[in-house]
Amino acid sequence: MSDNESEGPTKQNTDPVDNAWSLKIPTFKPEDNPHGLVEESSFATLFPKYREKYLKEVWPLVQQCVAEHHLKAELDLIEGSMVVKTTRKTWDPYIIIKSRDMIKLMARSVPFEQAKRVLQDDTGCDIIKIGNLVHKKEKFVKRRQRLIGPNGATLKSIELLTDCYVLVQGNTVSALGPYKGLQQVRDIVLETMNNVHPIYNIKALMIKRELMKDPKLANEDWSRFLPKFKNKNISKRKQPKNKKPKKEYTPFPPQQPESKIDKQLATGEYFLNKEQKQAKRQQERTAKQVEAAKKQDERRNKDFVPPTEDTIGSSRKRPAEDNKVDVQALKAKLMKANKNKRS
Repeated sequence: MSDNESEGPTKQNTDPVDNAWSLKIPTFKPEDNPHGLVEESSFATLFPKYREKYLKEVWPLVQQCVAEHHLKAELDLIEGSMVVKTTRKTWDPYIIIKSRDMIKLMARSVPFEQAKRVLQDDTGCDIIKIGNLVHKKEKFVKRRQRLIGPNGATLKSIELLTDCYVLVQGNTVSALGPYKGLQQVRDIVLETMNNVHPIYNIKALMIKRELMKDPKLANEDWSRFLPKFKNKNISKRKQPKNKKPKKEYTPFPPQQPESKIDKQLATGEYFLNKEQKQAKRQQERTAKQVEAAKKQDERRNKDFVPPTEDTIGSSRKRPAEDNKVDVQALKAKLMKANKNKRS
C-alpha cells in the first residue's frame, strides 16, 4: 500500500507564499474548457444621457472587441442601457464579468480605448465610491480637487507610480490597471478623503520604488525611510474669554449651605418676638438711609469745594529769588562802556 501511495501524483504546494505578487497566473485556454458554457449569462448597466452620443459613435468598435471573445453587445438608446451576453461559442467563464466591468467603466465616462484593457487577464478595475465619506459638500469638493491637483498634476503622478488609469468623476473614482496598482490607488483615494494629503502617499511610493532596486534592503524594514504624517487638525470652536478653573476632584459631596433658620439661630434673631424683629429691621433700614444720604450730600457738595491755591507770601518770594542781580558784573560792564566812549 505504501509503495502504491508513493507512486501516485504529487500534491500541490499549499504553504504560505512570501510575495504573492510575484506568482504568475496561468493563462486560461480554449482547451481547458472544450464543452463551453451550459447557460447564457448577461449583464446590463444604465448610462447617463450625456454619454449617449459618444457610445453611439464607438459602439461598432465595442461589438468588434467583444466578438473576439465570442460575446454579444447591445445598446438600447430608448432605455439608456448597455447589455453584454455570452454565446454558445464562449469558452472563458470569467470573460462575461470582465465585459461587465468594461461597460460599467464606459458608463462612468472612461473612454473605450482605456476600458477595453479590462478584458486582459493581468488588468482589473476598481470603482471607488467617495460620495458618502465626507458629510459637508464644501469639504468634499476641496478634498476631491486636492486628489486631482493643479492642472491634474497629482492625478498624473498617481497614474505614473501605480501604472493605472485613474478618472475622478462625480461621486466616484474609476481606476483601471494591474491589481497591485489598484490597491495602492484605493489607499491613496480613501486617505485623501480622510484629510491626508496625497503628496505623503506619492512620496512613500517613490521611496519604495527606489528601495526595491537595492537588493540589500529586500529583507529589512522600510518604515524608517517612509515619511510619517502628523495630524495637525485643530478644533476651530470659539474658546470662552474667561475660562473657569476646574476644581480639584473630591469624592465627598460639598458642604450643605445654611438655611434661613440656621442663620437666624446664629445671630439670635430666631428667639425675638414679632415686635422686636420689626424694630430691628426698622433700625437697620434707617441706618442704611442715613449712610446713603451722607454719600449723596458728599457727591452734591463736591462741585462747590474750592481748589487749593498757593499762599501770598510764597508767591512774592519766588520772583525775588528769580530776579537776583550780580552787582560786580554790572559795575565791570559799565566801566568797560565808559572806556570805549573816551577812546
